[in-house]
Amino acid sequence: MRHIRTRMGALGVALLAAVPLSLTAPAHAATAPGSTVEEGRLTQAAPQEILRRSGFDAWAGDFGAGLARVTTYPQARRYVADEGRALWRRAVDRAQGRGPDGGDLSRDDDRPLYWARLGMTSQLRAWRPDFPLTGARRAALLDALERGSRGQDSIDLPAGQHVLRIVVTGFDPFQLDDDARRSNPSGAAALALDGTTVRTASGEPARIETAVFPVRWADFAQGTVERTLLPHFRSGPRQADLFTTISQGRPGRFDVERTNGAWRGGYPDNARAERTGTVPIPAGVPTVLPQPQWTVTSLPYARIVAAGTGPYPVVDHTAVTEIPAGGTTPVERPDGPTAGSTARAGGGGDYLSNEIAYRATLLRDAVRPALPGGHLHTPVLEFGAANTDPSGPVTDPDFVRNRVAITEQVRAILTVAASGAARR
Repeated sequence: MRHIRTRMGALGVALLAAVPLSLTAPAHAATAPGSTVEEGRLTQAAPQEILRRSGFDAWAGDFGAGLARVTTYPQARRYVADEGRALWRRAVDRAQGRGPDGGDLSRDDDRPLYWARLGMTSQLRAWRPDFPLTGARRAALLDALERGSRGQDSIDLPAGQHVLRIVVTGFDPFQLDDDARRSNPSGAAALALDGTTVRTASGEPARIETAVFPVRWADFAQGTVERTLLPHFRSGPRQADLFTTISQGRPGRFDVERTNGAWRGGYPDNARAERTGTVPIPAGVPTVLPQPQWTVTSLPYARIVAAGTGPYPVVDHTAVTEIPAGGTTPVERPDGPTAGSTARAGGGGDYLSNEIAYRATLLRDAVRPALPGGHLHTPVLEFGAANTDPSGPVTDPDFVRNRVAITEQVRAILTVAASGAARR
């Protein structure tokens, strides 16, 4: 997910590998009172078809019916947390071929999880129980639903000396005002890989645990990334041995982002919010002081690039945009930042993909500097050439084939990265 100069076809995302520039926010319809911007998109034809063709169309209604039977706040907390985790498990199971497929939409699809979650949050937001429910308590229930349905509170790394432990994160679909049919291959990869095991070059098993994150500036400022990752970055019997944050990037290639910048470029998120300024670190989070302008990957990027992991080329991406020390004008640097410069875009741009990479590697530097980790950008997920109208089919053979190919190459890249990770 990059904020770089974007040229939209009627459907495809033609992201240009260039300096991040200002983008014009798309036109959009008004949001209904009492719902969020994201929930307001649920009534569109594409989300409804995605839910129906995946068997997730009943989730929100069933969740609301269960809420109606809740009689106390403690009962509500348990119910909401359990239902959020159940949605995550069902999405993972569907992606990995377990249980009924629920319809003719391909199992590798990440979009049913996204839209079903929004149906549930809409139900919870509108719920009026017979007992008093303060705004703070409703917000806590919404938070529990978000965390549970994203896998953020169910990362379960195994203990033991004979298994490597890998944490991987993906993102929701985004830029949905342009096309509500969009999928995010990083989220699809997270569903396909959660709880799976790969074998390193030496034959050692490596367990992968995943979570997905919202495309919302506010959630990041509130510490959702750090809250999810910190327990697994700290030293202990179940500590991560490797982490990779993943998002969608440029057409036709993977990028291992070498450097991450402490700057938010302001492009609208899924809630149509815009934020510009230094990445804010929430109070109470272990961090590096003074806050650095740049962090760097500790993934074995040279090994990954050389490995031949699949049909897409993998690039060691080193470019950033900086204001040089003593300067006032942003300058693109193809080989990384210069001493004393101020960040204006990392290798991953100045949107939330750069920010999750910055936050994760900054947290690494604060609690376990030797932990290998960094950010991977996938190719842009494209529909077939004949399917360029946002009102057209929600899927096609090229779309599915591209998403599956990206996921399988992510798996191969993680295997190479794990093979290069030294046991600590």
